[in-house]
Amino acid sequence: MNRARQRLIALVACLFACLCSGCSHSATKRGASWNQKAAVAYLDQHERLWTSWPTAARDQGTFCVSCHTAMPYALSRQAVDLARGDTKSSANERKLIANVTKRVRVWKSDEPYYKYQAKRSRGTEAVLNALILANYDTRSGHLSGDTRAAFDDMWKLQETTGPQRGAWKWIQFDNEPWEAYDSPYYGATLAAIAVGLAPENYRADPEIEQNLALLREYLKREYPGQTLLNRVSLLWASAKLPGILTAKQQQSIIDEILSKQRADGGWCAASLVGTWKRSDGTPLVMKSDGYATGLITYVLQQAGVPRDNVQLKDGLSWLMRNQTRWGGHWEGYSLNKWHYDLFPVGDHFMNDAATAYAVLALTQSEIKPRAPASEQTTTERSAPARRTERRGARPELIAVKTIKHK
Repeated sequence: MNRARQRLIALVACLFACLCSGCSHSATKRGASWNQKAAVAYLDQHERLWTSWPTAARDQGTFCVSCHTAMPYALSRQAVDLARGDTKSSANERKLIANVTKRVRVWKSDEPYYKYQAKRSRGTEAVLNALILANYDTRSGHLSGDTRAAFDDMWKLQETTGPQRGAWKWIQFDNEPWEAYDSPYYGATLAAIAVGLAPENYRADPEIEQNLALLREYLKREYPGQTLLNRVSLLWASAKLPGILTAKQQQSIIDEILSKQRADGGWCAASLVGTWKRSDGTPLVMKSDGYATGLITYVLQQAGVPRDNVQLKDGLSWLMRNQTRWGGHWEGYSLNKWHYDLFPVGDHFMNDAATAYAVLALTQSEIKPRAPASEQTTTERSAPARRTERRGARPELIAVKTIKHK
């Protein structure tokens, strides 16, 4: 490509980025709100694109269930349905559930997602299948036979020896997040979340007692060496499955998360991945993004951080100010390479994840609280909340001084 053409593309890209920046902050002018309809439309559209994309096609007429699009879509789309009182799932949701169910039913005969990473591929899929179906079963409160089968497949692939004892082999494409050297830990947190979500008190089933012990032991053993991004997932898991972290450890993660909040109220994914560097040598994007902010504000709520916590409110405010008017989504940025596109609006897959977690966080923030903390039983309050209550501290004063938005 000659230099003149490069300059022209760079100029057009710069102008488009400026336009998108103006659009993405449109909520500031409209007040503190977000466009749920536009966000759901974006999620539905991108899930359709994923399921019909030839590259995502797999054996026996199925498609790959991805960590960036399909899995977060399943969680966020159902959350919106339940919040709106929709009794029936959407067509896209039903297609995804049918796909996962089919993969479970033909588990012994279908091919792994990636033949050259067969064991890693199987481990990854088994965890994602169990998580998606367990989450879906929360609609009815009944653990289906297919979900039990998915869990059976998952436990059979759990590592029982070696340094990864208690975890699962995980797809490795040298891509952060989800497919990097530290992703087996992320996968183990998803497995814990799946068990915690499963209805009918599945976690108390005597048949999985040993498996759960291995899982908890792994998450505790490898906890000190994890990036903050993995510890965010661990905090989420500990909110769903008791016995992973102590109250002190949960509070420590919350404090560290809050210490990473940026002056604009958001969080930056690049600041959560330790010493990770892009494969092409370009610098990471060091600014607040929808993926980190959406995931963190959702997990903080799951972990029992009160809604009147100033920093949580700032994070949710960032999400409401940064939904794009032109697309209805939130932007994320690749941690692996710079995408030299004519319209550099971030990585599409990261946008999918960013939007799903932003929707989860904002939907959660709008759900009416069950009861004031003073009226809840000890078991209903989260461990961090109980610890804060015992020491008489106000959660909104944790760690970092509050930054007022302009």
